[in-house]
Amino acid sequence: MIELPPQDLPGSLWGWIWALALNGALIAVAQRLPLLTPSGWVHAGVLGTLLLGSLGWTGWWAVVLYLALGSLVTRLGLKQKQAAGLAEARGGRRGPENVWGSAATGASLALLTVLPSAPVPLLLLGFSASFAAKLADTFGSEIGKRWGRHTVAITTLRPVPPGTEGAISLEGTAASLVGALLMALVMERLGLLSGAAAFALVSAVALAATLIESLIGATLQPRLRWLSNELVNALQTLIAAVLAMTMAQAWAIA
Repeated sequence: MIELPPQDLPGSLWGWIWALALNGALIAVAQRLPLLTPSGWVHAGVLGTLLLGSLGWTGWWAVVLYLALGSLVTRLGLKQKQAAGLAEARGGRRGPENVWGSAATGASLALLTVLPSAPVPLLLLGFSASFAAKLADTFGSEIGKRWGRHTVAITTLRPVPPGTEGAISLEGTAASLVGALLMALVMERLGLLSGAAAFALVSAVALAATLIESLIGATLQPRLRWLSNELVNALQTLIAAVLAMTMAQAWAIA
């Protein structure tokens, strides 16, 4: 487990004040980095405050590393994706909708850990699964759009253009697995996951939730105009967390 700097009483009044002040200062410095839009940085500061105030440094660093890994893979082959019209908008910069589409589930579970008698190990398992699923999705989408050779619809397995909602490829699916394993490893090294069974469960659930998200994109999203990509992302992370916590309880993992 990585040793982290001390923090005064996560969940306490002073812990929340300290978290707010620190994140405000960090965002003021970091907002020049081409990772988020200006409003995205503000919302990231709110997210960072919630995580640092509830989980301490472990939760905070987990999401910082998630953001860094996701931004890195988004920029792989960016020029080629831009030329093909497949790149993320705003040069890969995330806005508020992206922040909460990725982190609403995890932030909610983090806040629940401060409640009296909360099942903290189980909530941390769900927290880990939600971010592992989102990084798996980012890896699969960005790698698949750039290097996927044979892109097919998940519902019919018929060829479709890269970037089509619900499209998958062998390369993208393999990248999703790498993203899931990588984020599960980050969570394990930070001490949010404990044991090989929890690591394997989070990795498997993250990959499964990514495939389910592709299925939702292919079936429900074209029919429901209000079902945006960000809402689908939030639904994916919720599915991953619920699956992980349900299976963990059934198998006595957490």
